[in-house]
Amino acid sequence: MTVQRRSAPPRVSNPSVVTHLPSRPPLPFDPTAPAHERRLALASALPVPLRDILAAGQVERRPRFGDRGFDGVTEDWSAPDGVTGQQAQMARRALDELTGSILAPASPDHLLARVLALLSHYPAKGTAPEVEHLVALDWAEDLGEFPAWAVDAAARTWRRTQKWRPSIAEMRALCEEACAPEWTLARRLSSIAAAGSASGNGVGEEGTGHGRAGRLRALAGGAVRRMG
Repeated sequence: MTVQRRSAPPRVSNPSVVTHLPSRPPLPFDPTAPAHERRLALASALPVPLRDILAAGQVERRPRFGDRGFDGVTEDWSAPDGVTGQQAQMARRALDELTGSILAPASPDHLLARVLALLSHYPAKGTAPEVEHLVALDWAEDLGEFPAWAVDAAARTWRRTQKWRPSIAEMRALCEEACAPEWTLARRLSSIAAAGSASGNGVGEEGTGHGRAGRLRALAGGAVRRMG
């Protein structure tokens, strides 16, 4: 008698298992391009599911007031419902690349050289060279979270538009403005990653260190859009 072998049942994919994401080229970036062109180039390089989520997110804008009255607009963005673990992993991967390359902080040597060069255009009379160097060190520390290209752009803008030596607060505002599109995208990718993890789709927090999350929370202070 011939015994027929029972065929194995079809394998059902486990929705909680995240497959390995294929490799892709690095995010495109040209620091000399206008802000809207940089924003479009970065968004178009993201996977289609991430672009769809970014387009479906909700934006809430609120006026911000400081000691001198109106101080700009604060933007809050939230991911739509239904973000999957796979999409969260895509977001974390794009966020790691964005913060690890395009938004990577400038080196201390680059910052110090850039600050000293900028201050040399506006020499302070009666200030000893030793004191000037200490001032530059303070500036380099206060600009430490910004990428080199944003600091360069801020210094270039000030040289071409102002007659007087800037304050560190003015330089920080210019740096924030220079990389606002990139920081906005980073915060939205972080929200997508958090939404997918909170949904319980089986994706852990690998690749999203507490240091990087803390840096994004710190950068949220630069979310204000200067108007006027």
